[in-house]
Amino acid sequence: PDINAPYLRGVDVDEWIERFEAAGREIYDLRDAIVVAAGIEPGMDVADVGAGTGLLTVIIGERVGPGGSVWAVDIVPEFVHHIRRRADAQGLHNVHPHLGSERSVKLPTNSVDLVFVCDTYHHFEYPLNMVDSIWRALRDDGELVVIDFRRVEGESSDWVMGHVRAGQEVFTLEIESMGFELIEEIDLLEQNYMLRFRKTSAP
Repeated sequence: PDINAPYLRGVDVDEWIERFEAAGREIYDLRDAIVVAAGIEPGMDVADVGAGTGLLTVIIGERVGPGGSVWAVDIVPEFVHHIRRRADAQGLHNVHPHLGSERSVKLPTNSVDLVFVCDTYHHFEYPLNMVDSIWRALRDDGELVVIDFRRVEGESSDWVMGHVRAGQEVFTLEIESMGFELIEEIDLLEQNYMLRFRKTSAP
């Protein structure tokens, strides 16, 4: 509960750039490989949910090219505005910053081919509502790629154990219960796991 309260009170974007885009952070160091492993291809319409400072959004935008699009979804207005400025500065006109809510990505029905959720699922205070909104935003047979922290008793850091509410098994069951099937676990990361789901039956 209230895991997002510090963000919703307003953020200093520069402070979060220093945190999210620092050498040594696994997601930052492997950012290009992550986007490739996610199966993002030219011409796709993708939603980057929990886009933060836009680190991966701009890489996705470059990869999908002018024939594709990226919805950069976040619940923090300052992040959304920053991504707009960042995309404009890089000439990425296919990036669409978008303010979501704590219960919904607020995307049009059947609007994207793939939803990418990186180190954000554990911030879903209402996970079933959020996954339902993702399911509705995806086109038939669309995919959901989730990266989150490995949470293993006796192995994970105290920070992970206190910050991340549950581990891979629980998150997988939640997602599967809302009309997805797990089709692949991608072996790329050490501190995080990377899962690919496909949209199937209605939740």
